[in-house]
Amino acid sequence: MKTDVDVLIVGAGPAGSAAAVTARNAGRSVMLVDRAAFPRDKLCGGGLTLRALGVMARVFDLAPDPARTLTTGHVRLMAGARLLGDLPDAPPLSMVMRRDLDAQLWAEAVRRGAEPLTARVEAVDTDAPAITIAGGRTITARILIGADGATSRVARALHGRPPAMGLALEIEAPARPGAAVELDLTAAAAGYGWAFPKTGSLTLGVGGLATRNPNLKAAMAAYAARHGALPDGCKGAFLPAGVVQAGRGAVLLAGDAAGTTDPVTGEGLAWAMASGAFAGQAAANALAGGRPTQAAAFHARAMRPIRTELFRARLLARALHHPRLNARFLNLIAATPRLQRRYLSLLAGQIDYADIGLASLWRMVRGLRSA
Repeated sequence: MKTDVDVLIVGAGPAGSAAAVTARNAGRSVMLVDRAAFPRDKLCGGGLTLRALGVMARVFDLAPDPARTLTTGHVRLMAGARLLGDLPDAPPLSMVMRRDLDAQLWAEAVRRGAEPLTARVEAVDTDAPAITIAGGRTITARILIGADGATSRVARALHGRPPAMGLALEIEAPARPGAAVELDLTAAAAGYGWAFPKTGSLTLGVGGLATRNPNLKAAMAAYAARHGALPDGCKGAFLPAGVVQAGRGAVLLAGDAAGTTDPVTGEGLAWAMASGAFAGQAAANALAGGRPTQAAAFHARAMRPIRTELFRARLLARALHHPRLNARFLNLIAATPRLQRRYLSLLAGQIDYADIGLASLWRMVRGLRSA
């Protein structure tokens, strides 16, 4: 059957653009569909970890624009007004605006030959596979990749709604030169608040499990007030909080659509780009073998390291966010500088959960229960 394109990608953020670049590098025709024109705003703290910078270099052969990037190693861990730890020599984080980063990655995908299309997806056919966009046009492909975020239409067509979702709110406040990165571990239930300095602003946000935060707007207002800001222009977004899903048959998932956000640190950009690249390569491999319906199996194998990492993260998150254990964790982290550095090394992508090991994670959980 004749199709419009080899690989059709819905969602042109970091995951979708990584999939597009990888599939194009393998010589496949690619259409990259997004409902928004780039540059466009996107809720995200915008922290690029060392892991994310490495993936960006490998997949795109790019680094973030230095004129629009603020790199700092000064991090404060807070619990409301309580200072848990102040580390002026923490592992570095590079702070960017997602508007700039996503436009840079999208432009590279287009430069490599991906055909861009700005359109809203109205329906997904996972059997064809195909999408129908606003206006009634149907686009068919040999392989479909859903990289369209936590509320992914492609993922819902495959699996229905995810069992649990996170919710985040964010504002941009005036810039504060020399400000440290701040993580407030009590600003939201089963989540945290963040203050991330940028070259032209200070990004303030709160996020956590939606079911545990019935009035997140009030939490956002309180957190903004602590930083002398008003929650004007507040924007919100859902975040994945489910199990990593690779897709099925000739339909693949990447980034938030696949559930690759870390439930402990909230970091998502590294795994978004990595999972997108895995999806693009799985699509290319399946097409090279003339077996497009095997693409999800190829993708699932490539995603095993991410799935294993996030399994460990979910294990730790259950303990850290448990209502009866959270206060013990805060006391433990305040009293243990080594634990503070371990946590920030995870956040910055210097170490993986595999470096901690399942046995150590279990010991930490048992220590919390007995503390």
